[in-house]
Amino acid sequence: MVGVAVCSSVSSIKALWETRIRRRKEEQEEEEQRRRRTARGEATGRLSVGVWEDRAALARLKQKLQTEDGRLILRIEQEEWKSLPGCLVQLSQVQEWQIHRTGLQKIPHFISSFQNLLVLDLSRNGVTEIPKQIGKLTRLRELLLSYNRVQFVPEELSCCESLERLELAMNQDLDHLPDQFRNLKKLQHLDLSMNDFTFLPDCVVGLPALEWLDMGGNRLQHLPEDIHRMKTLHTLWLQRNELEKLPENISRMENLDTLVLSCNRLRDIPPMMEDMSNLRFVNFRDNPLTLDVTLPCRKTKAEDDEGDDDDREMFGREFMQMYIQEARKRAAER
Repeated sequence: MVGVAVCSSVSSIKALWETRIRRRKEEQEEEEQRRRRTARGEATGRLSVGVWEDRAALARLKQKLQTEDGRLILRIEQEEWKSLPGCLVQLSQVQEWQIHRTGLQKIPHFISSFQNLLVLDLSRNGVTEIPKQIGKLTRLRELLLSYNRVQFVPEELSCCESLERLELAMNQDLDHLPDQFRNLKKLQHLDLSMNDFTFLPDCVVGLPALEWLDMGGNRLQHLPEDIHRMKTLHTLWLQRNELEKLPENISRMENLDTLVLSCNRLRDIPPMMEDMSNLRFVNFRDNPLTLDVTLPCRKTKAEDDEGDDDDREMFGREFMQMYIQEARKRAAER
């Protein structure tokens, strides 16, 4: 009888522990299922929030769309848009971006989705990089990135075969262009002013269609001797550089009609420039020229009225001609 009682007691204890173990296991399974349901709910919630954020951003962007001259334009000015949302690709039919003073820090890589883009104007922001994807925009005609922080121009930009206007003024640290840049066969207008160039890149000299070039406010110390290769150039701004002399071949630039050389270190004016009849406006102001030449006063008001204001401007075209004549006269007297 004692043995039976002991067995019964052991069986009861065993059954008790088995029940406890089973309950504990069931509780753990329920807890795991509860955690999974909670995680799914949170994920669904986050997804829902993300969807609503995209919808809100897209609605806000659509408010910035305007149509001018049949062209669809995205215009954002003086608002904070440090980045552009991915949902913007849903507006890939936009032909022009006008985004100014928004603090934009990056051109998104999905820019390549905008195959219809003709003008990309991101002036006066904080853009530090031109992405390689820019090369996909083969229809792009204007790229305006003045007053940003761009330090490097990728060679892929040369794939923008329709580019006619490029402005990179006041990026400060920019001092180099890729050699492939010369492949921009249609580029007419180039602004590289207020950067850190110490020489005129050969790839710029080799641009076949370039008509207007601004290199003012750099650190140019000399111009290339073969500058006359720029056959189509009609306007050249070189103010506020460190030029000490001009190459004589500048006189062979037959289409050049505007040449600004103020605030350099020029000591003389090349005699060959006297025959540049195409030159309508030139400025030598604030250069340490060797000779002191002053324009004579007009005799009558009628003569003054007949004269060209650009001719009469001190350090202008008439000044240039008089300077060269005076230099020749003094050389003959020696």
